[in-house]
Amino acid sequence: MPLARAGRPRHHDQKRPGVTARDEILDAAGELFTTLGYTATSTRSIAESVGIRQASLYHYFRTKDDILCALLGQTVSPTLAFIPSLLGAEPALSAAEHLHALAAFDGGQLLAGRWNLGALYLLPELRGAGLESFWSDRERLRLHYLALSQAVIAATGVHAAAADLPFRLVESLVNMWSVPPGDERDELPLHVADACLRVLGGSDADLRMRTRALIQRYTSVEPAETLLR
Repeated sequence: MPLARAGRPRHHDQKRPGVTARDEILDAAGELFTTLGYTATSTRSIAESVGIRQASLYHYFRTKDDILCALLGQTVSPTLAFIPSLLGAEPALSAAEHLHALAAFDGGQLLAGRWNLGALYLLPELRGAGLESFWSDRERLRLHYLALSQAVIAATGVHAAAADLPFRLVESLVNMWSVPPGDERDELPLHVADACLRVLGGSDADLRMRTRALIQRYTSVEPAETLLR
């Protein structure tokens, strides 16, 4: 985990996007982990990609596992932060409306980053002892999906096993991250949100407009750093 405040001044010429040196380290690690692999990437190579000394990197992260954990956290924390706005929406959302907006926002976050961080879920190293906070947050998100899905199923009568599908459908978007930027890519999260309801026996009719409004309202008032995935 980081050992310094985000506002610590830089001592190098900026080579990567980010407000702080910590942001640059995460950007470099995101690129190297998703292109070369976690095992093949050293902290030295991350530091070199940022343009800092390896010792300086350790000011922000104790270990490579800590860097991985911070990156993975970016794939779940924005959506967890979005949930309270859905719970407090006026008028109150039905389970189907909540699930649709959640899935669309979550899917959009998975596709929005510079690097396909969701693909890191497949790494065998993810079961390491240094990633408890990520697994805990991901489980919180999964259980929220599950509760919403079960509420939808209670009304539709679909088999209870289907309640696990929406969370998995949204995470499957990491396999479509390479779709080129454009309207098709932009619509993918909404298509998946529609599918989440259909597999539960629900209807996605007339939900897209409400979902778009909820996401637009949230993203227009939240600080930009909370929306990075």
